[in-house]
Amino acid sequence: MPAVATALLGLCALGGAWLDLARRQLPNWLCLVTALAGLGAYVASNGGAAIWSPLAHMAIALIGGMGLFRVGWIGGGDAKFYAACAAWFPLRMGLTLLLCVSLAGLLLLLVWFVARRIGGSAKPKAAAGSALVPYGVAIATGAVAAQALVS
Repeated sequence: MPAVATALLGLCALGGAWLDLARRQLPNWLCLVTALAGLGAYVASNGGAAIWSPLAHMAIALIGGMGLFRVGWIGGGDAKFYAACAAWFPLRMGLTLLLCVSLAGLLLLLVWFVARRIGGSAKPKAAAGSALVPYGVAIATGAVAAQALVS
């Protein structure tokens, strides 16, 4: 993927990480911009004939994410942001993205609990309607890591 597209993914990821840390929100507009930028970058790099692949990846990711949201494992914004990041990758890279985001999430969780322990709050509380851990940070980090692996 060209350097401009990689930088654009980095900006979208940085925006998502920052908003999730600062506000515990991943707004719909950010998810839409991230998805459209990813699809546009994919078409620019691979031509329009193969657009089905990132679209399928995004759809599968959204369906899976909404299932995880339904059972309360992740927030709705996390599900949409992950699906938007999936638009940057063809379907064959789905497991790579999932693995990178999962590893980033594990690292985030460890850092989060250590920071909370050091900060004196043994039992952290989330704001009403928000996740305990800002998983958008892990999604953003994992997407950038997956992009680095395929570049």
